Amino acid sequence: MINFDEVTDRRGTNSSKWDVLENELPLSTADMDFKAAPEIIEALSKRVKHGIFGYSDVSEDWQRSLISWWKRRHHFEIKKEWLMFCTGVIPAISSSVRKITTPAEKIVVLTPVYNIFFNSILNNGRVALECPLIEKDGDYEIDFEDLEKKLADPQTTMMILCNPHNPIGKIWSRDELRRIGELCERYHVVVLSDEIHCDLTDPHEEYIPYGTVSESCLQNSIICVAPSKTFNLAGLQSAAIIVANEGLRNRINRAINTDEVAEPNAFAINATVAAFDRSEYWLDELRAYIFENKQRVREYIRREIKGLKVLDSKATYLLWIDCRELDIDSDTLAKYLREKTGLILSSGKIYRGDGFHYLRMNTAYPRSMIDDALKRLKTGIEMLEKEKEEIK
Repeated sequence: MINFDEVTDRRGTNSSKWDVLENELPLSTADMDFKAAPEIIEALSKRVKHGIFGYSDVSEDWQRSLISWWKRRHHFEIKKEWLMFCTGVIPAISSSVRKITTPAEKIVVLTPVYNIFFNSILNNGRVALECPLIEKDGDYEIDFEDLEKKLADPQTTMMILCNPHNPIGKIWSRDELRRIGELCERYHVVVLSDEIHCDLTDPHEEYIPYGTVSESCLQNSIICVAPSKTFNLAGLQSAAIIVANEGLRNRINRAINTDEVAEPNAFAINATVAAFDRSEYWLDELRAYIFENKQRVREYIRREIKGLKVLDSKATYLLWIDCRELDIDSDTLAKYLREKTGLILSSGKIYRGDGFHYLRMNTAYPRSMIDDALKRLKTGIEMLEKEKEEIK
């Protein structure tokens, strides 16, 4: 059994999330506050003891471990030649945007969505074309009429799909993915599917790889995966791009090599192989622990905090918290909570769409830290409500 209750002090380690004031508790940036699996630490320790950290190649073991994992866990048969190494999913997205689209062309995203997608689009001179998701009774749906209209725009050449969807924790159904694929094929729009959160589903829940939906989905897509979210290895810069279509794959291969993001550092390959080959048990224990954390947050907020509602989700360790009843936008609320209690949550505003009504909470923490965060959240909301009453 892995002790996920263990608290590890990350201050002073150059952690981007933990570079905060002493009294602050950041449940924002999407990395986990758990140590990596022992098998990964062992593999990295062995590599460190070797003592020479020169240039590295992508090994056949890297390809084999990925192919085996996706077949075993996700029923996706990947051929070796489809795989390309990249230093991260976001570098892969940015390189693909530059190679597949041209400046001023439009790229469709379903919002609210991971905010860094907009960096990849806007920083490269492309236009982010939002297709807002529709929230109904705590669940989100795709407005397919609006989606078709935007995909049909002659200036639209790419759609970036988040599967499962960050920040709402949605697992897209096979039918939803099929409809997306049919529309994109009809209007000659390439799909880039970011599947970095795919392994972090609730126990007994499975995501559907975009490439398994249909042959047209497989042939018209760039699929990005990584061990980084699953095994908390984001700082090791290891990801994979899966492209079945040879012509499209050649273009992506040229893109990532031109951008110099196709070569691994001295630790990326070893960590990836150790994760996919020997750390599956760790992931299964992790998923159960995170599921309990998410349930704990939902129940506490339902019981103790008026004005907040946690939307249901089946994937990721992120929770999407509705704050509309408080009559305050999420940006203002996030700043207030940080100032008054030290609790740092992500403002939903940065994810666009209807995100200004929501906060995003990371639940991948030891349970004592989750409990601390919930107490701070309750205190902050009570202070806010008291101030409102005093103004009246």
